[in-house]
Amino acid sequence: MSRNAGRNVPFASNPLLRVKLPAYRSQVVMLLVALAFVALGARAVWLQVFSQNFLQKQGELRYTRTLELPASRGKIFDRNGVVLASSLPARAVWAIPDEVEADPQRLAALAKLLGLERRELARKLAEDGSFVYLKRQVEAAVAEQVAALKIPGVHQQREYKRHYPQGETFAHVVGFTNVEDVGQEGVELAKNVDLAGRSGSRRVIRDRLGRVIEDVGAVREPHNGNDLALSIDGKIQFLAFEAVREAVRAHKAKAGAAVVIDARSGEVLALANWPTYNPNQRGELSGAQLRNRVITDTFEPGSTMKPFTAALALELGKVRPDTVIQTAPGRLTIGAHTIGDAHPHGALTVEEVVQKSSNVGTAKLALTMPAQKMWEMYTALGLGQAPRIGFPGAVAGRVRPYRSWRPIEQATMSYGYGLSVSLLQLARAYTVFTGDGELLPLTMYKIDAPPQGERVVGVQTARAVRHMLELAAGPGGTAPQAQIAGYRVAGKTGTAHKREGGKYVNKYLSSFVGFAPVSDPRVIVAVMVDEPGAGKYYGGQVAAPVFARIVGDSLRTLRVPPDAPLAQLVVPAEAVKESM
Repeated sequence: MSRNAGRNVPFASNPLLRVKLPAYRSQVVMLLVALAFVALGARAVWLQVFSQNFLQKQGELRYTRTLELPASRGKIFDRNGVVLASSLPARAVWAIPDEVEADPQRLAALAKLLGLERRELARKLAEDGSFVYLKRQVEAAVAEQVAALKIPGVHQQREYKRHYPQGETFAHVVGFTNVEDVGQEGVELAKNVDLAGRSGSRRVIRDRLGRVIEDVGAVREPHNGNDLALSIDGKIQFLAFEAVREAVRAHKAKAGAAVVIDARSGEVLALANWPTYNPNQRGELSGAQLRNRVITDTFEPGSTMKPFTAALALELGKVRPDTVIQTAPGRLTIGAHTIGDAHPHGALTVEEVVQKSSNVGTAKLALTMPAQKMWEMYTALGLGQAPRIGFPGAVAGRVRPYRSWRPIEQATMSYGYGLSVSLLQLARAYTVFTGDGELLPLTMYKIDAPPQGERVVGVQTARAVRHMLELAAGPGGTAPQAQIAGYRVAGKTGTAHKREGGKYVNKYLSSFVGFAPVSDPRVIVAVMVDEPGAGKYYGGQVAAPVFARIVGDSLRTLRVPPDAPLAQLVVPAEAVKESM
């Protein structure tokens, strides 16, 4: 056979190519290809139709951010418009640790600017790879220096820092906020909702370095908080604060407090405590510094309760101001117990019982009256009930139900033992004598019109006891050191033993509550000095001079005209005598 014959054989005649495949295999392949296209089409429909919103949100998360726009907290003013608390612009410095890129020198500079140890900064950057606060409430000048370092991954956002211009003088009144600008103490806590306002938000587009490259628009506009005017008079507050601080230091006392009340409106004009703290610098705070003793501490009021026992006896018709009560020999035995006066007095009128602060005379008055009437009197004065002044921490004190009183307990309660009150409650109770028998509600906030009081005793009874209190603060009383040149003053001392472990110990709480001028009462001042340790402890020696200083300064600040000759009565300290 010739070679040309082999070349003419068709390629398809190759035996290997003549093998036939089953027809169904090609059909299966075509079906699989068709199914793949259907699946791709279904996936496209699912992504573009049913998952559109989800995918858009996921995409936005990669490049958009919602920035919080903090609201400026409302300012706090005193009654004369002096700023007590305001918000200053500040910055929060934060970081995305995974994106932080800086050499050791710049990180050291960052730590120094933020007031952090390098080790602490390193710990923060190692905590969370996505977000961490490095420092909150950084001052604007420092924030600018941080920005100048240009460290990738370190960012800032706007916020506010609370500032208290009056510092420690107003600490227990105004309180303070935390780093989130939420009230923690004082008015800041009590009125947090009104002061805080409502934060806003804004959507922006950022690049991978966190820089804003496009402003999408506001989601919600911020609403600043409301401003607030207190009843506190800044000048009187400062004077009261200085007087309390100096008294605590002079008498080496544990603590001290004072409250000044407008006798006409019930507005609190001053509320001072020592020890205190600076709300702008709260690095190391103790419980003793934070305690607002005027409203949170309770104590046995001692002899400051005697005027109320006399008032009830007068109101019930048991005695008249000139009724004579025999207090000799200066002791009174009731069951298995004996009470006594610090100094025996003999026969005293009801006026003199209050003036001389006789325990025996007061107990005899109390035992002529039903226990229920005394309990009702104390309850009507607001004792045993938390004062409604819109202020956190106001305590109720304690007055036990009258059904459990024994005669000795009724006697001791008449002169201030066996019950507990706060200094604020005690000061409020004395509005009964300045308001002709009506008890005024108290407020920490400025009001336009005086509120309506609640009648506790009659007008004549209130005026009679007011005269007794003037005698008590006079030359023959227990507190001549409470007198003020040019003004008639009235008030009552208190010197109470303190209880520890269920027993009375030789530690004292000295107090004085009074008002001036007597002819037309303008201010009520209550003073408390806890555990004086410099030798003197009678209320007339320790608390009365503080009262005189605060009242004198307050009346002059309020420009109240004098109602007595401008003569200063100087009484030697050793001449002051007082019953417990």
